[in-house]
Formats: sequence, structure tokens, C-alpha cells
Amino acid sequence: MKALIIDDERKARNVLRILLEENCKEISEILEAEDLLSGVEQIKKEQPKLVFLDIEMPEHSGLEIVDFIDRSLYSFEIIFVTAYNEYAIQAFELSAVDYLLKPTRPSKVIEAVGKALKEIDKNQLAVKLDELKNSFGKKQFKKIALPFLDGIKFVNFEDIILLEADGMYTKITTNTTSEILVSKPLKHFVTLLSNQAMFYKPHRSYLINLSYIKEYIKKEGGYIVMDNNRTVSISKDRKEEFLEIVSCL
Repeated sequence: MKALIIDDERKARNVLRILLEENCKEISEILEAEDLLSGVEQIKKEQPKLVFLDIEMPEHSGLEIVDFIDRSLYSFEIIFVTAYNEYAIQAFELSAVDYLLKPTRPSKVIEAVGKALKEIDKNQLAVKLDELKNSFGKKQFKKIALPFLDGIKFVNFEDIILLEADGMYTKITTNTTSEILVSKPLKHFVTLLSNQAMFYKPHRSYLINLSYIKEYIKKEGGYIVMDNNRTVSISKDRKEEFLEIVSCL
């Protein structure tokens, strides 16, 4: 994840950068800007997911960011940074996910980034739901090439019911042929089909086509029954997300 620090004090930027590098491994790249306007340009160019924004800066306060950027066009979470607690209410009115008081403490940085990640995940889920609705509405599905013992099968995305991990192989079940065993791991297909919103990974061993869900059973921890009566497990940490997704089908 890419993050941007907007602060006119070099020392403050350096301190925050070090805290992020040492404690927040989810952040893979850290950008910097020394004033609000150059920060806005960085947001438009680099599109970071997380912005640490100082409030007290010369010329333009961090609270003025809404005057220079349309939040509907750029998706990012804001964590305001300030030496004064009095700005907290204004910060949250501007939809900041959290705020940090200077001098910044590691525990508070970790906590604030954790909150931001949860909000980012929610936004990504919203995008996936929109893609899912569009996919079902347009039916613009393509084919996938599946290498097997005798050659290559070309199968429509929409014909795939589920994919199941089998060691370094993947078992693929479709509605048109018998089960296909492909000499590639499930991870390969998760990446390959990541842009196809109808596919969802409810468990580390399964990738399913949401079009073929027949039932969701609550007992025994919860599991899915597909149209071909195959049962699919759901990881505990995916259950809430899965239920939110299927509620939109």
C-alpha cells in the first residue's frame, strides 16, 4: 500500500516515516510533500491509499484539502497530524479516519493505520460489489485456457462452477465437462481471475463462481452448497464479507 506524508517540517516527516517503516509493514511505499498544494499534486499523480496530513502548515492548513481535491474522484483515507487536540472534531468532520497528536507515538500510529486499513478494505469491497453487479448485468465473460494431460481445454469463465486446491494442482469443475485436473496451483487461478468479479475465494482451498451458489448453510460453522451439490467451506474471517456479497446477488 502506498502512503503520503504531507507536513512542512522535515523532522516530523522523518519521524513519521521511521515509525511507519518499523511498525506498519502493510505500507510498501512512503511519499512526502512539504505543503498542501504539492501534496495534492502527489495525490493526483501517485494515488496513495493513505494520507498523513499535518493541520498547521504555512499558506494552507491541512483542513483546506477539500478545497483543492474532489474526494469523489480520488479514493484515500486521511489521518490528520496535529500538535493541538482542539482540531480533532474538525478533522473527523472532514472524514478523517483518525488523528495523531505530536509528538507521535508508535502505538498510536499502529492503531491509526489499523483503522485506516479496515476502511480501505470496506471501500475495496464496495468496488467489488459494483463490479459484480456490472458483470452480471453485462455478461461480458471470456474464456480461460486450461492445460491438461492431453492438451489444452478452453472454457468459458461462466461455465466454471468452482476451483479446488489439490497440492500443487487445481481441480476445476464446470457445468459442461467432467472435472479437469490442471498442473497449476490454485494461487495461479486466483491471480488470473482477480478481475472477474463473479469469482470469490471463501477459503484458502476454494475459488467459486458466485453464479452457481445454491445454498448457504449456517450449521457446522457455515458452508456453501453449489448447484452441483458440492459443499465448500468458508473461513471464519471471510464469513461476514461473503454474506455481504451474496446479499447483493
